[in-house]
Amino acid sequence: MHIPVLLKEMQEALAIRDGALYIDATFGGGGYTRAILEQANCQVIAVDRDPEAIQRAEQLKAQYPDRLFVFQGVFSDLPSIVEKVPVEKVDGVVFDFGVSSYQIDTPERGFSFRFEGPLDMRMSGEGESAADIVNTYSEEDLANVIYTYGEEYRSRRIARAIVELRKVKPIQTTLELANLIKSRVGGRPDAQHPATLTFQALRIKVNNELIEIERGLKFAEDFLSTDGRLVAVTFHSLEDRVVKSFLRQKSVRKQKQSRLLPGEKVPSPPSFHDLYPKGIAPSETEISANPRSRSARLRAAVRLPAHKDGESHA
Repeated sequence: MHIPVLLKEMQEALAIRDGALYIDATFGGGGYTRAILEQANCQVIAVDRDPEAIQRAEQLKAQYPDRLFVFQGVFSDLPSIVEKVPVEKVDGVVFDFGVSSYQIDTPERGFSFRFEGPLDMRMSGEGESAADIVNTYSEEDLANVIYTYGEEYRSRRIARAIVELRKVKPIQTTLELANLIKSRVGGRPDAQHPATLTFQALRIKVNNELIEIERGLKFAEDFLSTDGRLVAVTFHSLEDRVVKSFLRQKSVRKQKQSRLLPGEKVPSPPSFHDLYPKGIAPSETEISANPRSRSARLRAAVRLPAHKDGESHA
């Protein structure tokens, strides 16, 4: 069952109001979209790359035919999507990054090693799968993927084990890969499963997630109206680092120097006011009710007036 994470905090950060237009860029189970539509007489553009999520969105659209617009696509598609509505600016954009409960709990999607399923992990169902990566990448490239996107310090040992096994037979299922990793790197019974970070790395690589996050944040900067809200919920350090870095760069002006060095450009005025510089974590009550929320963190910012060249907002 899909339980929206940090729902009340999202609603407060988004400052939902009548007559506004919002984008739920990761529709998933629809929890955020439904809450936004129920809170105010507003409109929502619901977007997701997953065809199954789009089917759920179409079901919700039947309840709000004039207030909900549904599109399939990734964050890179957002500029072209708003042109189809059509609108020039939106009043809020919310992202709920990571993998949804529906994707995790469907064995056929191959996101979790809790179930036997094909080693897939494609949110859109198209393109390179996790099995393609595991069975075709060189040992060095595999190690780099696992280390870069999983922050797994045992990446070389895991990559070596994968290459050794695939010489005998292709690795085709989630449990084949998970059991291989466990047999090579071990792990305590009370600790995180030793395959967790490798599965995270493969999922991020398959879906190009970090680059798409950067593009989604840039879209928000370009298309939010003045005082519009950007809300982002992350679920691991890599996602949070991208959002945190973006807001730090766009919200805080570097200290001015008395004069610029040769070739140095005048710093751009800030685009956002960061509402929660340290982010917001779920309460113990929410974590108890929904353990999957444990690693979540919400960050939000308000769009400042767009500046003209040479104009200062100091």
